Amino acid sequence: MDLVTQTAEMQARAIEARARGRRIGLVPTMGALHEGHLSLVRVARRETEWVVVSLFVNPAQFGPTEDLARYPRDLETDRRLLEAERVDILYAPSVEQVYPAGFQTFLQLEELGQRLDGASRPGHFRGVATVVAKLFLVVQPHRAYFGQKDAAQVAVIRRLVRDLSFPVQVVACPIVREADGLAMSSRNRYLNPEQRRAALSLSRGLREVEARFAAGERSAAELREVLRETVCAEPLARLDYAEVVDPDTLLPVALVEGPTLAAVAAWIGETRLIDNSVLA
Repeated sequence: MDLVTQTAEMQARAIEARARGRRIGLVPTMGALHEGHLSLVRVARRETEWVVVSLFVNPAQFGPTEDLARYPRDLETDRRLLEAERVDILYAPSVEQVYPAGFQTFLQLEELGQRLDGASRPGHFRGVATVVAKLFLVVQPHRAYFGQKDAAQVAVIRRLVRDLSFPVQVVACPIVREADGLAMSSRNRYLNPEQRRAALSLSRGLREVEARFAAGERSAAELREVLRETVCAEPLARLDYAEVVDPDTLLPVALVEGPTLAAVAAWIGETRLIDNSVLA
């Protein structure tokens, strides 16, 4: 595996790979890799010939009071994990490479980018859309792999691809969970043991929603209330949102009549976690 830190070199190598007929798979990450990330890498390894994992903690998607400064960073551990997965390129640019002096071009999704996490974290999806567009232009992937845990982000990126005609197939891969059901996240390492137990309220709420749905409940309002009540019953949890929405538009639905996203975000102490389930 080669480590590339320069944008120009990454782009040149991607152009060469395409010229040689290789299908390029991109797995964008912010590092602090866990089994969820590695599951994306393995799918990319199966489906494409040349796998690039990007590692960039993107300051443009963090708000002024969020955890940019303390976000976990461990390049050497990440590098060893990716080498074991036979990744071809680890692209780890600096902030100066991604946002050079004088940078002023950002992408804004006018409506979709303001929903769910976009409502809770103003400017978040502006930063996500901008950095992902840059990655697509630099790495030139045929397929890009994202985790379903970030369902709102997946919806935003799919819209970005459609609106700007990027020749990239966006692949959403299933959520990877700990044995007790907690969705894997780099931010889980912030949690102390008591908070770690409290964080299970998110997945517990989603399981309750799935059970009610399986029993025949189709009212989005009823399912949303089940999710809200379950999370709020945990004293250490502070609910951000609990919603039942269309997975493409992120708009609320009245009835679950097709694939529908039950999504939740909550603060456990100072740590904000997200989770979701697709009802179908």
